[in-house]
Amino acid sequence: MRDDDRFDEFVESLGGFYRTWVVYLGLELGLFGRLSEAGPDGLATAELAARTGTLREAVDVWAWAAEAHGLVEEAHGRLALDQHVAAILLDDRAPEYLGGQYVHAVVASMDWDGMAGFFRSGVPRRDRPERYRRAIERLTVQDITVFFQEALGALPQLVADLTRGGRVLDVHCGGGRWLIAMARRFPGLELVGIEFEPDSVARAMAAVAEAGLGERIAIKHGDVAAMEHAGECDLVYFQYALHQLADAASSLRAAWHALRPGGRIVVLDWPLPSTEEEHRSRHGELIAGQQLDEIYMGTRLATREEFVGWFRAAGLPEPQLIDLPSGAATFVVERPSATR
Repeated sequence: MRDDDRFDEFVESLGGFYRTWVVYLGLELGLFGRLSEAGPDGLATAELAARTGTLREAVDVWAWAAEAHGLVEEAHGRLALDQHVAAILLDDRAPEYLGGQYVHAVVASMDWDGMAGFFRSGVPRRDRPERYRRAIERLTVQDITVFFQEALGALPQLVADLTRGGRVLDVHCGGGRWLIAMARRFPGLELVGIEFEPDSVARAMAAVAEAGLGERIAIKHGDVAAMEHAGECDLVYFQYALHQLADAASSLRAAWHALRPGGRIVVLDWPLPSTEEEHRSRHGELIAGQQLDEIYMGTRLATREEFVGWFRAAGLPEPQLIDLPSGAATFVVERPSATR
């Protein structure tokens, strides 16, 4: 590649940094949301500022930047949001949704002022502020959509079994959004979420109560190794969680112990690239950035091969590996039925 081509590439990446912040502000301040509500007629910047409780002069500059980055369209002094941009940044029911990823990228990097010190000392930062966990929950909205639209599509027998009811355990459940979505999709399920972060436990309990699902969803503060449901669960689920646990193999053994005969462990995660081609892709770029944040916290993303190795180390059957269109993967094991 010629030097001027490389220069253009680096300039593009600098522009991408600013674009990320423009997107974040548009999401966090509700600017995109109000423009979406306004439809094709759009809003003048004064109206947009009034509807979002923001400074008119600042919104003028944001609008100029958003148009420069192709995020909004300006005509006759009014801003409009393209429907395709709205779908990608606002529609958290779509697999293409990236709004949560933008929020997480910015919020996570707010703490990177200590990243250089970590590289020198090797001491990770484990005391991330509450805003970080809120951002993680917005990021994992995409995982919930991937689970329902991609993972369940690849596991029709699991769908049939869950439709009949049963008990489900969500390990490291965060703010409880997956549990709420599962309760609504499968009315016969009884669900339990385990979470060790106190602020996430509080948010999960509040979300469950607001959804009116307190009789079917229980949130417990604790550790995966202290599961209290031996032989009772039809599904134990790890969503973007297994790689963050201190001892993945022990966690899988505890999950296996919680299963009834015929029950399943399902792990949904975003593995590291396994090939050079996968690494040098847009998906690989995103995963590489995520891995920097993971090691900063003392955790790390893992390859597909490492996930499978954790199942082996736990003494569990070889998992079924399903690569999903979004780039995520699921790992599934089923406890043999008593009749087999």
